[in-house]
Amino acid sequence: MSKEHSKMPGFLALSPLVVFLVVYLVSSLLAGDFYKVPVSAAFLLASVYAVGITRGKLIDRVNIFSQSAGHWNIMLMVWIFMLAGAFAGSAKEIGSIEATVNFTLSIVPVKALLAGLFLTSCFVSLAIGTSVGTIVALVPIANGIAAETGMSQAMMAALIVGGSFFGDNLSFISDTTIAATRAVGCAMKDKFKANFIIVLPAVLVVAGIYIYQGLHLNVEPDTGSIEWLKLIPYIAVILLSLIGLDVTMVLFMGIVLNAIIGFCTGCLDWYSLLGAIGSGIGGMGDLIIVTLMAGGMLGLIRHNGGLEYIMNGIVRHVRGRRGAELGIGLLTGLSNLCTANNTIAIITVGGIVNDISDKYGIPKRRAASLMDIFSCFVQGIIPYGAQLLMATGLTGLAATQIIPYLYYPFAVGICVTLSIIFRRK
Repeated sequence: MSKEHSKMPGFLALSPLVVFLVVYLVSSLLAGDFYKVPVSAAFLLASVYAVGITRGKLIDRVNIFSQSAGHWNIMLMVWIFMLAGAFAGSAKEIGSIEATVNFTLSIVPVKALLAGLFLTSCFVSLAIGTSVGTIVALVPIANGIAAETGMSQAMMAALIVGGSFFGDNLSFISDTTIAATRAVGCAMKDKFKANFIIVLPAVLVVAGIYIYQGLHLNVEPDTGSIEWLKLIPYIAVILLSLIGLDVTMVLFMGIVLNAIIGFCTGCLDWYSLLGAIGSGIGGMGDLIIVTLMAGGMLGLIRHNGGLEYIMNGIVRHVRGRRGAELGIGLLTGLSNLCTANNTIAIITVGGIVNDISDKYGIPKRRAASLMDIFSCFVQGIIPYGAQLLMATGLTGLAATQIIPYLYYPFAVGICVTLSIIFRRK
């Protein structure tokens, strides 16, 4: 199918995304229960609609959908989801999560838990440069603490997810940082300085909110004895991540450690290990299906010219430097909405952003910073992004339950918008 033949009006190309949002959000709001409408069902209807409106032979349309769903980046996320499920399942079986929760509650005062976990998430993500890796390591611990203390599971998961975007946005080894700086040709340290000034108020405000909320906690968790041996898997996962090991290898080694400790302590035999791994992977089944369908549907949107429509529409309306900076933010954010991946969104719009920065005299460090911040803001709040899908898979919650507690991504979005509106000349 030729590229020209596949084109359609831009609003029609983007309509599958609208169908998904209407089916999922509107139906859930009308029912008053977000569990009544599975995300996978909403994506199935939207995907069928996307295939239906695409021009050409049916086999060609299905092939485009399948190739997009099978993109290497999508399949890497599927592998991570499977390994994360296997690690979480085997860690739960040997009591590693419970041991880690008991240890955390024994050394951190309850009133400092919220701020402490948020700042820990910020630090870990800054060190390892990946939000997904941070979520895999810390969300099960936060979920266990919520169960022990009676705190909101959604809030505990959200503070980890929110903090994970601090490093995703700022770390020198984050793929979004690398993509943004390469796209416009600026030094990482310059982008870091420009970026840090914008997000620092957000970190301080959100940390302050968690400190305030912690002061009003009146719970006395009943912590059991600390089984030090069972702390090793989670400590190892965090340390291996900090030294820069790939997240897939980190999770695989975590599974091996769970197996060794389980065999040594008598918590596992061969069949219970396989059962725990299978159960953990099975728990990730729904989000794996969602990831594949989202990848295919968004691929059809790109194929039909939806992204091109957004980019052309924004660029045509840019006026002046302030308008150009807002345009960069909108361009990146909407691209992220249509790709569900902040790195791919930056790569997609990087060339256009570079041209806009040249035309309107925007410093390269500023342009890179705007791209990175807006992409992380949008990625942090879309229910079909890898980060929220991972958090929902590990907690069993709906994404819409977690999103209202995502203080940090929303705070960053506000801060970067204010930095544009009140930019000094």
